[in-house]
Amino acid sequence: MQKGHLLYEGKAKSLYATDEPNVIWMTYKDDATALNGARKTAFANKGRLNNQISTLLFHYLEKNGVQTHLLETLSETEQLVKKVDVIALEVVVRNVMAGSLAKKLGVAEGAVLAEPIVEFYYKDDALDDPFINEDHIRFLGLATLAEIAELKTVAHTINALLQERFKAANIELVDFKIELGRLADGSIVLADEISPDSCRLWDSETKQKLDKDVFRRDLGDLVSVYEEVLRRLTA
Repeated sequence: MQKGHLLYEGKAKSLYATDEPNVIWMTYKDDATALNGARKTAFANKGRLNNQISTLLFHYLEKNGVQTHLLETLSETEQLVKKVDVIALEVVVRNVMAGSLAKKLGVAEGAVLAEPIVEFYYKDDALDDPFINEDHIRFLGLATLAEIAELKTVAHTINALLQERFKAANIELVDFKIELGRLADGSIVLADEISPDSCRLWDSETKQKLDKDVFRRDLGDLVSVYEEVLRRLTA
């Protein structure tokens, strides 16, 4: 497999073409961003840690029936993934009141939700990735009514599996965001990554933050926190 030209440069990953039209070469970067990219810092080994954590979790999800784009982990920072037409939505699942939802509703962080909440955000940097509803999604032509229902079902399935996996590592899955996309045959699969960059994780007992909030809120060393998450998941 040969690595080709750059297709896309994102905040945390770069995508390259390969000599196979339906295979993408994905590289994790050491950059950490906040405020929709307005704040940016590089942390040595962050890309390696996110690659390892995401690979571990994607394999776990696949073993439990969730289709993903992951084909092969090539190195500490590189993967081969299936080419997907990414749906321009961030699908967010919330189990505990925190972050923007707590601010929006004026509720203190930490309240466990009676049932998970699924939210959709339109992936558009120029618009600051606004929150949108199902009617907006259909108006924009991003997904059909049946596909929206499938996105929610997949999100709930992933949430239940991840909650179980993190609980075994003494970590509470507060919330997370995922991206999904369509393969050439139209089937919807999990894409992008699942890591402390895309999840809000707390220690189950102390509620210590084990995710990118450490960077967002200047709470400590990001890399050591990510290393702790990987250590617990592989213990």
